Amino acid sequence: MSATWWDSDWKDRSAPENRVHVGNLPWGTDERSLKDAFANYGPRSAEMSGARGFGFVNFEDNKSMNDAIQGMNGQELGGRNITVDKANDRPRRWRA
Repeated sequence: MSATWWDSDWKDRSAPENRVHVGNLPWGTDERSLKDAFANYGPRSAEMSGARGFGFVNFEDNKSMNDAIQGMNGQELGGRNITVDKANDRPRRWRA
């Protein structure tokens, strides 16, 4: 029988996340168009959060992420000025 336990060293074993939060996105934005908007900075992937007007873009390294924040924050995308900030690390998860 296995018991559920808290993975207390989760942060120690995972690589740092090079992920930005992109806010104030136009409603028609999808993952492909979000990734394309950040193409100059070498995005690995993009994720949308449904129809809430925000998403996340993942980068290979910290430099690419910081360059994207500097270059894209306040820029216009689809008629709206987007906000780009470093995303919070994802919370630890329960493991069974």
